[in-house]
Amino acid sequence: MTASYPALRLRRTRASAWSRRLHAETVLTPADLIWPLFVTEGAGVEQPIASLPGVSRWSVDGIVARGREARDLGIPCIALFPYTQVERRTEDGREALNPDNLMCQAIRALKDAVPEVGVLTDVALDPYTSHGHDGLVDAAGYVVNDTTAEMLVAQALNQANAGADIIAPSDMMDGRIGMIRSALEEESHHNVQIMSYAAKYASAFYGPFRDAVGSRGLLKGDKKTYQMDNANAEEALREVAMDLAEGADTVMVKPGLPYLDIIVRVRQAFEVPVFAYQVSGEYAMIEHAVAAGAAERDVMVLETLMSFKRAGCSGVLTYHAAHAAKLLNG
Repeated sequence: MTASYPALRLRRTRASAWSRRLHAETVLTPADLIWPLFVTEGAGVEQPIASLPGVSRWSVDGIVARGREARDLGIPCIALFPYTQVERRTEDGREALNPDNLMCQAIRALKDAVPEVGVLTDVALDPYTSHGHDGLVDAAGYVVNDTTAEMLVAQALNQANAGADIIAPSDMMDGRIGMIRSALEEESHHNVQIMSYAAKYASAFYGPFRDAVGSRGLLKGDKKTYQMDNANAEEALREVAMDLAEGADTVMVKPGLPYLDIIVRVRQAFEVPVFAYQVSGEYAMIEHAVAAGAAERDVMVLETLMSFKRAGCSGVLTYHAAHAAKLLNG
């Protein structure tokens, strides 16, 4: 700085709302949001999720209605997660490969009804396994890498064949991005994007999500042998580097707010599109704070989302997407 007080008063540009808008360094719009949605069986079904106040599972027709809502609000992309009935869950998660499973039904319905809205699909086996893990387990209960990766390739192709726009592997197996990219190319899915959950941490913030997909009571043990240790940052950069080298178009950091430092470091190191997932526990904390009278929802939602953009995110997956978009469009 060449000037000093009183010639320099930093409060001058904050004195009026128009000036604050004019000088804003970071901009948040509905186009920065991805809306995660949970799909369940049936027709005309809405199942509220107790641990995620305001979030429901929807049958495919309800998912389509949410897709139209996203389009009208200016939200460019929806992320789908299935609630698989217990009787369809198996040790090997083979329902993930069913071309008529809930995920594929919802993809096709969305692309038929609102083709202008992007569809992002989760690639991992935890919604389909009877043990709740993201991959196949051996006799000792260890999640095996290479045979799981082969299953993930088949799952990704199943979703791409149904019309998915973005394949998002969330499993954290080594090498799966390269295998999926090769398979997509071989099957002429040249424009199907891969958004890798590249830095996904073993976190206490995932509990409500496991309720939403029906895996909380099924999970045997924990996921610390494949999801990242929350003490590690340099390792996150190695994970991102590996996935980019193997063909990921974009990368994700998950969870969001507790890992803003990781988002900053990834963006600075690689200068690629970085996304954050504001996960179920983060959403639930905001909603419970509002219910307790400790916070005001609108300002807290927008402030937290702005923090992701300020840290360098190209976009954010958030259960508050529709609410935030309404505020931003207001």
